[in-house]
Amino acid sequence: MIDNGTPVTIATPGGADPVPLVLDLDETLIRTDSLIEQMLAFVRRNPFSIFQLIGWVMAGRVTLKERLAAAVPVNPELLPVNEEVVALAQQEADKGRKVVLATAAHAETAKLFLEKFPFISEVLATEAGVNLKGKTKAEALMKRFPEGFDYAGDSRADLEVWKRARNAIVVGASRGTVSKARKSANVVQVIPRPTVLKAFIKCLRPHQWAKNVLVVVPAVLSGKIIEPSSILPLILAFFALSLTASATYVFNDIWDLQDDRQHWSKRRRPFASGTLSLPAGIFGALICFVAGLALALMAGLAVLQWVLIYVVVTLTYSLWLKRKVIHDAFTLASLFTLRLVVGMVAVAAEPSPWLFVFAMFFFTSLAFAKRHTEIARVIEKGGNWVSGRGYRASDLPLVLAAGIASSIAAVVIMVLYIIEDAHQQSFIKVGDWLWALPPLIFLISSRIWVVCQRGDLDDDPVVFVVKDRVCLAYAALAAVCFFLAWFGVPL
Repeated sequence: MIDNGTPVTIATPGGADPVPLVLDLDETLIRTDSLIEQMLAFVRRNPFSIFQLIGWVMAGRVTLKERLAAAVPVNPELLPVNEEVVALAQQEADKGRKVVLATAAHAETAKLFLEKFPFISEVLATEAGVNLKGKTKAEALMKRFPEGFDYAGDSRADLEVWKRARNAIVVGASRGTVSKARKSANVVQVIPRPTVLKAFIKCLRPHQWAKNVLVVVPAVLSGKIIEPSSILPLILAFFALSLTASATYVFNDIWDLQDDRQHWSKRRRPFASGTLSLPAGIFGALICFVAGLALALMAGLAVLQWVLIYVVVTLTYSLWLKRKVIHDAFTLASLFTLRLVVGMVAVAAEPSPWLFVFAMFFFTSLAFAKRHTEIARVIEKGGNWVSGRGYRASDLPLVLAAGIASSIAAVVIMVLYIIEDAHQQSFIKVGDWLWALPPLIFLISSRIWVVCQRGDLDDDPVVFVVKDRVCLAYAALAAVCFFLAWFGVPL
């Protein structure tokens, strides 16, 4: 406890080296910020608790840390660590040197890391009105270790500490911070952070932009694709959807941070692995979001309206519907259909009920394939529930049946479209070529489900379709048949 205005010290048996190695916690020993992690976890429990969180923020940083430490203790086992810093600390501890954790995190939070990092022999942390950061941390360390200390930190606030340290170790800091540290301290080692731009681009999932090619489909089916005036609106609509969707991917990854770290493949995502900081990702996502809305407005008010609807549905899915069995797959299919709507309003094409119904069934099938893969992975690992979803292991047969049924329904819708409507379209000159489409769609769906059932499907079946040579060959053949029908090539 603190009774004289100094930060708490938690001591455990350690070495006797008079010059200890002192480590910061956030963005140094771990590749994330424990306070931001706690804030996200607190709001994730109940989004309306953000108002309570704002009250804590207004009460002061120490109060905020104290309340969050009590409300949502972090799980050190799930947080990404900086392997280089851990290896350095373990090496020094093995030599008998004292390793100390000095952090601005609250004492109750800091205590949780003692078990995970047994090489730590002492902890200094925030408590009792004292925020152990910057100059305050430097003074506390000088008082505790008058014989000197080496310090590893990451931010501008650590410049005050590095100035007073015997040796400075700079971890994952910006170039400006590294430069200032070299001018004012004895920097003996710089541990770089992974390239932010590369990690951010990965977080945006640019490979998912391929889905937004769907905006072109209404223009093709209506014959407007050959009109020069349609090209610019389609390009603007494509990039508007791509940028706003990428911004929602960032939000989704942040919201699902804890679940992703327990997922077999998603734990390698930038936020989950700690290769991208949460503030940097949020800032970049806001830029993408604003740019996407600006492009949508340039394409027309109708495009902006439907892009905003797409964003609302996506956020509703991320916050709530993704945990609802069956509803989640239906919502994912709706997002694909909304891409078609955006393309339709961009070129003022006539709405096609056949196209929308076909898209709903076909993409619902793909969504169920995604869930089937996730459930199967959980079963392989001996689990029962899919983390962050509403599905459990016993739902696997249901998901398989619903997915295959949806794919067959899509084929039936295509057959009905050819019979009832396709031959009446003015741009279709030889409609018999279209009869190749139902079997090709069936073959694409069947291949996806065969690969899925064998356990060889990745998380995203759309990515699989884009990369799989067999599916691409079927899709190319379908496109050829469609254009033969369009240009009136005799059968």
